[in-house]
Amino acid sequence: MADMKTVTVIAPHFKRRLSGVTSTVIQLIPKQRALGLGIVTLGPGLPGHIASMRWRDLLSLWSAPSGYKHRIWHARRNNEMLTGIIFKSVFRMKLKLLFTSAAQRHHKPFTRWMIRHMDAVVATSAGSAAFLQVPHTIIRHGVDLDLFHPPRTQDDTIAATGLPGRYLIGCFGRVRLQKGTDLFVRAMIELLPRYPEWTAVISGRVTAEHSEFADSLKQAIAKAGLSDRIQFLGEVSDIKIWYRRLTLYVAPSRNEGFGLTPLEAMASQTAVIASTAGAYAEMIVRDVTGQVVEAGNFDQLRDAIAPLLAAPDAAEQMGRSALSHVQQNFALEREAKALQKTYDMLLAHS
Repeated sequence: MADMKTVTVIAPHFKRRLSGVTSTVIQLIPKQRALGLGIVTLGPGLPGHIASMRWRDLLSLWSAPSGYKHRIWHARRNNEMLTGIIFKSVFRMKLKLLFTSAAQRHHKPFTRWMIRHMDAVVATSAGSAAFLQVPHTIIRHGVDLDLFHPPRTQDDTIAATGLPGRYLIGCFGRVRLQKGTDLFVRAMIELLPRYPEWTAVISGRVTAEHSEFADSLKQAIAKAGLSDRIQFLGEVSDIKIWYRRLTLYVAPSRNEGFGLTPLEAMASQTAVIASTAGAYAEMIVRDVTGQVVEAGNFDQLRDAIAPLLAAPDAAEQMGRSALSHVQQNFALEREAKALQKTYDMLLAHS
């Protein structure tokens, strides 16, 4: 556990289930600590190797860390933001409050009130920044290029999966309407009979409330006679290897916060077709690393996928361009260093 005298930043994580925020925290904190930052997390749902503090260490927040007058409480969810406000304003703990906003929607009045009480605000994209009514800095998420990397071994190929065909197309994430899983399945039912060298895989959790939705997709696949070529993997233990096995990744979300999966795919040397949800359009160079289509527009999605199924060499070239693009613009170290500047500003004015 952390020595609280050296902890200058606390990144709370108040959610047990895996989410995009969870993925960000898991990848980012080790990179930030590698830069020499005294950062820890607090809360459930994270692996044991992530630097953390104990709940009883909250008592130390009435004292400042060595060499500073305050610590930073870096919230990414509303409940974490509210907790920071209570700690600072009610209990008079020595904190500066920072909030990272990924939402691309108008904030509710209470959320706007909390945001106004932050000492600094970060937006993860130009889209999320457009809904903020306070001064802010745009710092886009990055991807860990050590964890997500191009194929290296035979295990990183479709041959290792035992699935039919020569090329894989995939759609990963929770199986639900919001994520556009139905749009992907519908496109595959229409297209795969014309492109026998391709097989589609879908990976992600199916929660109880979305089980009927998932069952209806499986029934449609079976009715089309494509159960062997459109397969649900469920939650896999290591999604990284599946990105490397793909030639084409599809992110058809109807709405999204930021959305990390296209970056993870591109870092794995995989071309991406994504909707305009979240920050997808800010990640992809059209006609170079992939394509962007209007969120919820099935015809556009299908028509963007079809040419790459017809020309897998073109998809593979896009994958190589995608890797170069992510390496130059979305390495996780860039995000860590940009956040460090914001932390330094807050600590310098404490």
